[in-house]
Amino acid sequence: MSWSPKRLDELGSVSRGRSRHRPRDAAHLYGGPHPFIQTGDVKHAGLYITGFTQTYTEAGLQQSKLWPAGTLCITIAANIADTAILGIDACFPDSVIGFIADPTQSDARFVKYLFDATIKVRAQQFSQGATQDNLSQEKLLSLDFDVPPVAEQSRIADLLSTYDDLIENNRRRMALLEESARLLYSEWFVRLRFPGYEHTSIVDGVPHGWERKTLESVCLSGNGIQTGPFGSQLHQADYSEEGVPVVMPKDIIDFRVSVATIARIPEGLADSLGRHRMIPGDIVYGRRGDIGRRAFIGKRQQGWFCGTGSLRLRPDPQAINPLYLFDHLGTPAAVGDITNRAKGSTMLNLSAAALKPVPVLVPSCTLQEMYAEQIEKVREMVEVLDEQNQKLRAARDLLLPRLMSGELAV
Repeated sequence: MSWSPKRLDELGSVSRGRSRHRPRDAAHLYGGPHPFIQTGDVKHAGLYITGFTQTYTEAGLQQSKLWPAGTLCITIAANIADTAILGIDACFPDSVIGFIADPTQSDARFVKYLFDATIKVRAQQFSQGATQDNLSQEKLLSLDFDVPPVAEQSRIADLLSTYDDLIENNRRRMALLEESARLLYSEWFVRLRFPGYEHTSIVDGVPHGWERKTLESVCLSGNGIQTGPFGSQLHQADYSEEGVPVVMPKDIIDFRVSVATIARIPEGLADSLGRHRMIPGDIVYGRRGDIGRRAFIGKRQQGWFCGTGSLRLRPDPQAINPLYLFDHLGTPAAVGDITNRAKGSTMLNLSAAALKPVPVLVPSCTLQEMYAEQIEKVREMVEVLDEQNQKLRAARDLLLPRLMSGELAV
């Protein structure tokens, strides 16, 4: 049977999310047992949404709506037409549209892949907003697109979801590895149950031999803390498909650098702005918005470029182990301190001057090296899994347009 044009509301039910209050306006609605999915959760999910950063109380649920697992979430504000399927029953706000597939007409997975292949670009062209892009439900429903019979939709979705299932499995393994690293840090440097703690005295609140320093003092002098190049040094026309990867805030995801949408610049231009090229052991921050967003630069990112909107730390290896410093900066105390020093009325902005006085607790060199030796093994395993996922995404995305256009039959 041939493919035929359909609108989204011909394939299932479509309705907008519901939330009458923001967290800052009604704190009593938040912090309960009911997952509350936001646009960022959709953006950073894989095929399915299983993680969330906010929840509703019973009062919160009463002023919202609980959508069932299997609902396709479509963002219509901030990040336009990002999609993911609920893996759990959850609420979401009016910046997200919910699509529940009619099983006689569509497979929600197919519709999600159709958004990835073609609808997202068309929807973004429809978006409008003076300060923030947004897409109305009416305009979304005005779009039509070719779809095959539901049985063929499911065969296509089965093939593509095989890649996503493997990606999700690797993500879970990476999360477990990273959690083991966090637990080790907490055990050694928060609870102070490090090797040999039984024989170490506490002096002025810290173990003997540990020191209190500032971030500036444990980074290289001169260019140890610096922001990316000014916009006047790097123009839109300078970016290309080949060359040196440029790490922007959007590329810092889950404390790693994602290459999914990374921009690049020619090698010669990167060399002319060489002070912004990064080396293993550097730590790169996004300067605006989510102040805790950071990534560790490893051997695979040697020579990559710290982009406009980012900020780079270069620890002095004689003063501190870079892996220890990276994990130290992720503690709630460090993140809170950095956030308090950032400036901005509508969006926080991080500067080199704000980071320099941040306090850093520096354990003995021996203990730092013992810690780094264990963490290095964890990071290597995570990088291998991350590399596998990049290859899986590339293979899936190569098939995606051919399958979703009907060029490749299954």
